[in-house]
Amino acid sequence: METSRPVAVDRPARGRRQRTSHAELERVAFGLFAEKGFDQTTIDDIAEAAGIGRRTFFNYYASKNDLVWGRFEHDVARLRRLLAAAPPDVPIMDALREAVVEFNTYDPSVLPEHRTRMRLILNVPALQADSTLRYHLWAAAVAEFVAHRTGHPVDGLVPRLVGQTALAAAITAYRQWLDDESSDLTALIAEAMRLIGTGFTDEALTADR
Repeated sequence: METSRPVAVDRPARGRRQRTSHAELERVAFGLFAEKGFDQTTIDDIAEAAGIGRRTFFNYYASKNDLVWGRFEHDVARLRRLLAAAPPDVPIMDALREAVVEFNTYDPSVLPEHRTRMRLILNVPALQADSTLRYHLWAAAVAEFVAHRTGHPVDGLVPRLVGQTALAAAITAYRQWLDDESSDLTALIAEAMRLIGTGFTDEALTADR
């Protein structure tokens, strides 16, 4: 993975007991990943830089890969809540678009860290094996919403297709955002979700001239 100039990592004085958090561990780890590379950074490196023991690290994350994904299960639970809150009179694809856009809306102050996270997730081969399970959970949340609104079984073609299509749209928007640092993530997500809602008609796909 291409990285920018090395990021200095603040290391606490040896022997000082540190209080930490998920966010602090991620901050320290991302700094090390930028400095040394993901594959070259060990859990021991992260624990030492954070001023905690190796065993304490595992109180927060089961692995280095889990740290990069963050508290993903909590995030998927939030997506479910956003979908469940959609008024029943809002069309399914409109409700889905609004929920996915809200789910991917971040305060500008955290966007640099989020960009680092997503660049790792989408580009580091060692993280790709984890993506199957994580992506399945995300797509399943969408499928459950569609099944509830349509009466189809959750493992039926329609809910599964919408879930996988929405996932592909979100990932494509993220890749575009990573390639173009001047782009707006929320706008890209909204446009990607709008396009899948149109059914990819010629009119929808043709750029304004």
